[in-house]
Amino acid sequence: MNDQIKAPEVRLIDENGAHIGTVPFAEAGQLARERGFDLVEIDPKPVPPIVKLIDYGQFKYEKEKEERKAKVKAKKVEVKGIRLSPRIGAHDLEVRREQARGFLEDGNKIQVEIVLRGREKAHADIAAKVMHDFVGSLESLIPVKVEQPLSRQGGRMIILVARAS
Repeated sequence: MNDQIKAPEVRLIDENGAHIGTVPFAEAGQLARERGFDLVEIDPKPVPPIVKLIDYGQFKYEKEKEERKAKVKAKKVEVKGIRLSPRIGAHDLEVRREQARGFLEDGNKIQVEIVLRGREKAHADIAAKVMHDFVGSLESLIPVKVEQPLSRQGGRMIILVARAS
């Protein structure tokens, strides 16, 4: 902007967006000072580069304001955890299913996990069946997709599920 522009000639656009034409840089700078604006390089690639008369402080303020609005509107996706057990009861399973449905409807992802303890580690197939049944029962309530298939990390089994769009 202003004195940082090194081109001898520039294509000038005024504060209203009207094309003034190709002018020497000194003349463009003089015009900017007379009108109380800054000279900002819009596109440096063409020869001569394109510059515009802008109130740079106001321009910067508007950009920051737009970024703040976009940040407020952006939905942060969280990963919520649902912990099951190989010996989980029918009612407890229903409670977890309703929790998971609520999380998915809010736009979050869920990580379904089972922690195997002691002798349960020898029966990982039972735990895998419980997890697949749980995900299958979720699909009957709300459309879901498995983002990370069943994986086993030591005594933990994990599936990552998100809402299908």
